[in-house]
Amino acid sequence: MNQTQSYLARAEALLEPWLAKTERPTDNRLDIWLSPDDLLPVVATLVAGEWGYLAAITGLDPGLATGQLHVLYHFAEGAAVVTLRVATPRDAAAVPTIRPLIPLAAMYEQELIEVLGVAVIGAPERGRLFLADDWPVGVYPLRKDFQPEQLDKESVP
Repeated sequence: MNQTQSYLARAEALLEPWLAKTERPTDNRLDIWLSPDDLLPVVATLVAGEWGYLAAITGLDPGLATGQLHVLYHFAEGAAVVTLRVATPRDAAAVPTIRPLIPLAAMYEQELIEVLGVAVIGAPERGRLFLADDWPVGVYPLRKDFQPEQLDKESVP
């Protein structure tokens, strides 16, 4: 077993209670599908187990037909990547904040709020960081249904 496989095996051992739905898109990756309610215990387990670091939080819009948005938490240890995939209803997209566990998550969570329209429960209101202050409320540029026409021509960033 190489070092990357060893890191992934350790992650699987730590996260065993939450491995009901997993994927291995490549040899160095493990994707774990979670409910929003399981996110905090899983992140807390990774932090307590000193497994890797939070490399990024990203969002994905799989399209209107799914009725969902996906939030992906990417943790890395060497070349090994564990991605926690959280599906949330598109109409009420929300995940809990992980800032108390990983303060650096603040920047990534702010991006989710602004550009994908995912509420981050427990995150303090910070104003805008990524979009112009006059960007229209409820217009999210990373959603597949975004149309530039939704922007008032005078407030285009």
